Parts: sequence; C-alpha cells; structure tokens
Amino acid sequence: MKKLPGGIAPSEITPREVYLSRRSLLAGALAGGAAATLPAVAEDAPPAERLNYTLNREYSVNLKPTSFEDITSYNNFYEFGTDKDDPKANAHTLRPRPWSVTIAGEAEVTGTYHFEDILKLQPLEERIYRFRCVEAWAMVIPWVGFPLGAFLQRFKPTSRAKYVAFTTLYDTRQMPGERYPILEWPYVEGLRIDEAMNPLTLLVVGLYGQVLPNQDGAPLRLIVPWKYGFKGIKSIVKIAFTERQPPTTWNIAAPNEYGFYANVNPHVDHPRWSQATERLIGGGFFSRQPTLMFNGYEQEVAQLYRGMDLRRYF
Repeated sequence: MKKLPGGIAPSEITPREVYLSRRSLLAGALAGGAAATLPAVAEDAPPAERLNYTLNREYSVNLKPTSFEDITSYNNFYEFGTDKDDPKANAHTLRPRPWSVTIAGEAEVTGTYHFEDILKLQPLEERIYRFRCVEAWAMVIPWVGFPLGAFLQRFKPTSRAKYVAFTTLYDTRQMPGERYPILEWPYVEGLRIDEAMNPLTLLVVGLYGQVLPNQDGAPLRLIVPWKYGFKGIKSIVKIAFTERQPPTTWNIAAPNEYGFYANVNPHVDHPRWSQATERLIGGGFFSRQPTLMFNGYEQEVAQLYRGMDLRRYF
C-alpha cells in the first residue's frame, strides 16, 4: 500500500492484529477524530461499534432522525438481494476489514491505500441529512463521515478531471447477489467534479454514531443528499478521476428511468410513478408529504445546474 498524501506512512497505521478487531480499531484509529464529541448514539448501538465525531450543525436538518431499526432493515443493496429486508439478512457475509481503496485516473497522486489510513486523514463529523429514494420513500439519517471534496483534493486532480467515478467491491463470495445478472456488476456510479467537490457530498463510515452496518454500505459509501439514493454507491473500493462522463449502473440498466444526474425533482416523474410526493419511512399511515426540489437542498446546489434542462438531464 502507498503512503497517503498528508504524511501518513504505512508504518504508522494500526497494526494488522489490531485493526482486525473492531473494538481495537475504534479505540485507536477513530479515537483521534476530534476532541469535542457529541455521542448521539442509538440506544441499541453496540458499545464496541461507537465512533468519535463532532456534530456539524451547519449542514444538519432540524428533523427527527428515522429510527436505527428502520435505517438498517429497509435497504436497497442488490448485492445482497432485491427485497428491502434481504441486505440485513444476508450482508453478514461481507468482510469490511481489512479494506483498501484505489485512487486512479486524472490526478497527480494515485495508488491503493488502507482504509485505516483514510480514516486518519479527516476528522469525522455527523450530519443529519434527508435521504430520498427514487422509489418515492424517504428517511432522515444521522450519517457520520467526512467531506468527499476535501479528501479528493489531497490527490491533486488535474485539469482533465471532469468527473469522479466510483466502483463497489466485486466478490461473489462476499456479495452473493453478484452471482445473478440482475445488474451489470460491479456496481458503478459517478459525479461531475463540481458535484463531488460540493461541501454537502460525504464519504460515510457510520450512522447513528456507530460503524456503518454492512447492509448500509460498510465500510465506505457515498452520500449526495440532493440526489436519489441509488447515487449513494456502497462498499467503495475504487475512486477514479475521469475526463469523460463515467457509465453508471442504473443508467446502463434502464436509461429511460435512471439518469446520470438523478437530482431529486418533484416535476420530473419516474416513468412508472410520480415523484411529486414521498412516504417517510416510520412516519405512519399519514406520512406522505410533498417532495422538495433537490430534496430540500436547493439553496446549496441549484447553481450547479443553472441553464440546464433538468427534464433532459434527469
């Protein structure tokens, strides 16, 4: 593994025998996150899984988070099955430690890096974000992670880097759903470089104050809160800077239904259902509410798409 930009040498990472133990990892690699922490941990979160982080109030919505149980049991993660409860039942086969991430493409600094090194680069913070699925259901989730843009800048993308492409782990032993041609594997996603650099975009390593559960994309996933949930690629093993727009899994599978941009837009319906309203998971029978433009983040991101036809570039 290469040395990460920022001065962390391979000899300085947590020893193998330590990081194979989650308890030791969290006591060591994550303990240096930030001095002032707000341990808003779910009551049912196992103590050995807790993270240290600071709450970022600037970017957090003032809404009650969805329950830990709903967030971790109602998921889209086809690598473990197509039903919403399949990931929780089947994701125990995923081994999120040890883990590495490859940085490639149009950047001055590239290579493959230990996940533990990546954790040391950025202090962790909690952001309570609205989460909107293309299937017209929604949640409010307290994610723990760090800004993608600050991370990417360390690798000095060149002027040719117009997009950022992401790839999920491909391992049919760990991800049994990849044995079936439901989608074209491995799962891939992409963002325009300015979307990736927007301060709202997060690389996530936890939720509800604990290490990210397997079924929610352990150990590293993407969250772009103004886009539909399928853009939030899970279990990332590669991040590449590209000059051309990268292919994305759902756009390959059904380009008339899933666009590259995938911005939450109540005025552009999915071909098979309306996007004008959404159902809040855990909110009861009367939880349906109007869909907000850009999922409520219009003030922060509308300028990224000024002059674009959002019906064409959906």
